[in-house]
Amino acid sequence: MPILHLKAKPNGRRNQLEIAADGTVTVRLNAPAQDGKANACLLGYLAEVFGVSKSSVTLLSGHTAPFKKVEVAGLTESECAAVLMRFRAA
Repeated sequence: MPILHLKAKPNGRRNQLEIAADGTVTVRLNAPAQDGKANACLLGYLAEVFGVSKSSVTLLSGHTAPFKKVEVAGLTESECAAVLMRFRAA
């Protein structure tokens, strides 16, 4: 099961996944960073991006920090990498 290391940025205009040229994954979220709303939004958005159920996406660490580790079940490493390639910055 792939584990993503990413930075979450709450209070954005819309949900958006970006991958910088150096491979850094940033997810902008349209939810506030309070009462777990941003984390719930993050997990739901990643489930949508990877085409898996919400229960397949688990926050492993970083519950109160911007840098997070997220596990995506139901995908191989190569399937995960293929999805992420669509978001790589030009």
